[in-house]
Amino acid sequence: MDIERRSVLRAAGYSVAALAVPSQAWWDTMARRGAQRSARTGRLIGAGDLEAIREMAAMFTRLDQRRGGGHARTALAQYLTSDVASALRAAHSSADIRRDLFSTAGELAYLSGWMAFDNAEHATAQKYFTVAVQLAAEADDPPLAGHVLRAMAHQAVDLGHPRQAVQLAKASLDGRRSTLASPRERALLEVVHARALAADGDGSAAAKALLRAEDNLASATKSDDEPGRVFFFGEASLAHETACTLRDLGDLTAATSEFRHSVRTRKAATFTRTHAVTLGYLGAVQARQGAIDEACSTWSMALDVMDGVHSGRTRQTVVDMRAALSPFRARGIPAATELDHRASRYLASAAR
Repeated sequence: MDIERRSVLRAAGYSVAALAVPSQAWWDTMARRGAQRSARTGRLIGAGDLEAIREMAAMFTRLDQRRGGGHARTALAQYLTSDVASALRAAHSSADIRRDLFSTAGELAYLSGWMAFDNAEHATAQKYFTVAVQLAAEADDPPLAGHVLRAMAHQAVDLGHPRQAVQLAKASLDGRRSTLASPRERALLEVVHARALAADGDGSAAAKALLRAEDNLASATKSDDEPGRVFFFGEASLAHETACTLRDLGDLTAATSEFRHSVRTRKAATFTRTHAVTLGYLGAVQARQGAIDEACSTWSMALDVMDGVHSGRTRQTVVDMRAALSPFRARGIPAATELDHRASRYLASAAR
């Protein structure tokens, strides 16, 4: 399926049935097809063209991390289906340039899917993730495919499909997807595997996956040859995902500690969206523990951080915040009432 076939990217219902893991035979067929592609235009793509596309990928990635998936996703989709699709159809100066170009296009398709996922456009996200896996196969880039399958597992967890999430997370770690990945990327794959296992009720296996994630991240060094797509995953991100795993296993005390660690160690100016989500999750756990004053303080900080962020996940944390505040608002508690008014204004503004 070529990325330029825009019908692939049309919105349709999120499909659990479409979460099948690609077989090795399919992968081999796609890799051969990629190697045998012939140019359909007279344009020649060289190293400079590839670098320009990579620069655009880095720009969109950093924008997503700071402002959320609702910012500039349509611009990325247009760039992907015009400039990048045109480059894929062109002649390429070498086999390495062709492979690297298809990998970069796959990363852009993944990013468009991730931004759609973050903005709660789940059917669109699933379509882009599918395209990203196909491009990774044509580039014969197993770690990229693992990265995308990990994102699909994350989405399945959030949408309440734990069994499928476990299958996808296991597939992301299968064979060369894991062995060829950098330690930092393996850590990311393992921690999402842990989250899927926790959602599926397998606490023992989730704990082991968390330990593997910690070990992999600890072994990452500055000299590693790692893709730019994992630049965001560090101590703060591992703590965030660990906290989500522990929360889903019912260990609220440990989850609170990990969420706090994530808040303390994250570079909020660079990773603003996730920082806001972490604060929202921390406030929700504090409220579940009965510490409503502490939760209100945390949620207030979350709303401060959300200024300028356009994300379905931040919106959902505010919806959940208002639901948790409802019984306290009914009692006329001033802090809860004031916070609820702020949350209501945020949701009204985000809906525009």
